[in-house]
Amino acid sequence: MFATSRQSAFAILYMSALMFIGPFLHVQYLHISHHWRLAPKGVYGDTAMVVSAHRLASEVGREVLRDGGNAFDAAVAVNFALAVVYQQAGNIGGGGFMVYRLAPTNGKKADTGTLDFRERAPFDASRDMYLNEDGEVIKGLSLKGHLAVGVPGSVAGMAALHKRFGSKPWDALIRPSVTLAAEGFVLTPKAAREFNRFQEVFAEVNRHRPPVLKEGGWREGERIKFPELARTLETISRQGRAGFYEGWVADLLVDEMQSGGGLITHQDLAAYVPVWRDPIRFSYRGHEIISMPPPSSGGVALAQLLQGAETYDIAALGHNSAAHIHLMTELERRTYADRATHLGDTDFVAVDIEGLTGRAYIAARNGDISMQAKTDSSTVKPGYVAAMESAETTHFSIVDAAGNAVAITTTLNGMYGAKLVVRGAGFFLNNEMDDFAIKPGYANQFGLLGDDKNAIAPGKRMLSSMTPTLVEKDGKLKAVVGTPGGATIITSVFQTLSNIIDFDMSAAQAVHARKSHSQWQPDVVMLEKGTMSLANMRGLQARGHRLYPYPHFKWQLGRVEAILVHEDGTLEGAADASRGFDDWAAGY
Repeated sequence: MFATSRQSAFAILYMSALMFIGPFLHVQYLHISHHWRLAPKGVYGDTAMVVSAHRLASEVGREVLRDGGNAFDAAVAVNFALAVVYQQAGNIGGGGFMVYRLAPTNGKKADTGTLDFRERAPFDASRDMYLNEDGEVIKGLSLKGHLAVGVPGSVAGMAALHKRFGSKPWDALIRPSVTLAAEGFVLTPKAAREFNRFQEVFAEVNRHRPPVLKEGGWREGERIKFPELARTLETISRQGRAGFYEGWVADLLVDEMQSGGGLITHQDLAAYVPVWRDPIRFSYRGHEIISMPPPSSGGVALAQLLQGAETYDIAALGHNSAAHIHLMTELERRTYADRATHLGDTDFVAVDIEGLTGRAYIAARNGDISMQAKTDSSTVKPGYVAAMESAETTHFSIVDAAGNAVAITTTLNGMYGAKLVVRGAGFFLNNEMDDFAIKPGYANQFGLLGDDKNAIAPGKRMLSSMTPTLVEKDGKLKAVVGTPGGATIITSVFQTLSNIIDFDMSAAQAVHARKSHSQWQPDVVMLEKGTMSLANMRGLQARGHRLYPYPHFKWQLGRVEAILVHEDGTLEGAADASRGFDDWAAGY
């Protein structure tokens, strides 16, 4: 949390100590502009590639591709596998977004598009449902338990994807996830830690004992099984969309809602429909960028950031120099202020996408940037955020033998969502309702503000930061990129693409390079350990920035899942394992 005087004092002492003993810690804070040159090598393949948050899921996707499936078949298989092996984010109780590219055939250009399978507010939801009689936010009500849950979209999204683009039988694509749930899998150190971290809240929220609850906690190397989830996945494999939104699974989900005051009904489930949308498209230094439109803020924000950066010689600034991070921070501050003001679900509110992503508007918006001094956030737009908490989303990138590409980001919002498991069906439910502006000027768990355009309304989709993105160069696929991370998704994708295009990094170098983050409010610059030299940190402070370095925040920036297509056609997959994650690239 940013707000307390004790923590502010700690940050000041921490920075002062660093500057005093910096010469003795040079190796630990080594810069850093060369740090990315030491990155682990990517995984290379000449035919196809899958990069996801877990080795087992990536290998499931690779085998689908090897068996002749396309990128969309692999996406279905990976998505359901993650619902078993990466339940904190990859889950059938959540939702997400897809950006895709169909490889050109018969002389035609490549076709691109997006699929929105974001969660929706239940029909019984209301604008002020998280406020007390005095109009104040009831703390935690939108984050934990039954009332925090939006109508899930993941299964409907995968079914729609498969119906339009799939080539392999639906049940065959889900079979690996059924097997993983029924027979179990071995826990990695990270997986065991994450299950143990939430044992108390799992016990508090649930009216039964889900398999993740274990007396004494979990240990690395133990096998965990999910028989109820296996039964649910088996039903979905046989019945498709109806196996989730109708029948006994739907009955159990609605019963779970009723047991704890949740709002989702059979009507909500039956009415859920994913939406095919036109992507956000723009150019950056000769590259065509294709990203997600609202209700994701990712594409609009990425367009503002990259097109704003294009007017500067980024490479000449030096990677992660004081000038480089200062400029990114100034661009980010204005972009996130616009996000809070102008963006929402375009099925409910008007959003001037063309205006917000237009070069004239962006140039005017950034016209008062000074390279010598920061712009105070209060002059960009009044407001203050005191808190920013952890996020848990997941992304996977896929390229198949034909050159089709898929970038999918899914989420439960917070880690394990509402911490609530549907009794008898075995899957976690999201807490996406917190992504609405539950009160104007009140920040969500990621410190993001919003106004009336992102207010709660029945059937409305909440604003997101998810930024699945594709890159083309000269009509050919160049990159597939995405990342988890809540508010930091946008800035991590921005920096990764700039690393590839401006600094000519490989996929592995771009992914493993240390990241910074700023989002207008809170008015700070977050720095990963190793992002900057002490001299550059002092340079940022001299420009007026308030630095917020690791380990003061307890979660990592970055964690991008990327595929880069090299000029000779070789595919390089980069999974972020350098930050202590289980991410994995699998290709052939």
